[in-house]
Amino acid sequence: MSAVIDKIAWLHLRDGEVLSTRSHGKDRYYFPGGKREPGETDAQTLLREIREELTVALDPASLEPAGTWEAPAHGHPAGVLVRMTCYYARHTGQLQPAAEIAEVVWLRYRHRAEVSAVDQLIFDWLRAQNLLAD
Repeated sequence: MSAVIDKIAWLHLRDGEVLSTRSHGKDRYYFPGGKREPGETDAQTLLREIREELTVALDPASLEPAGTWEAPAHGHPAGVLVRMTCYYARHTGQLQPAAEIAEVVWLRYRHRAEVSAVDQLIFDWLRAQNLLAD
C-alpha cells in the first residue's frame, strides 16, 4: 500500500495564468496550500496555509471545489503519492511570499515542466477547461 500525502491547494487564475509558489530550497513550483493539521477541515487547512504562505485572507464563503488529483510525490521515495484537493476562492490583501515561500509567480501551460507531477495533471485539466493559456 502506498503512503499518501494529503494536501489542500488554492487555484487562483488571472488572465490565463495560475498562481504558483516555490519554497526555499525547492526546484519545482507548487500550488499554494499545504497539509492538514489533525482535526482540520479542508477549508480550515486552506485558509490557514494561504494566510501563512501568502499573507492574504481567503473568503470562506467563496470556496468552490475544483477537484482532487493524485500523482507521485516530487522528491519522495517511489510509492509515495500526493493527493491534492483544490479549491477556487476570492481573497483580500496583497499576495507576498512568507514562511517557507521564496517566490510567488504566475504560470502558463508552457511552464508545465517546472511544476510537480500532481500540478502537471492540474495544468492539463485547466488547459482542457480553457482556463490556462499556452
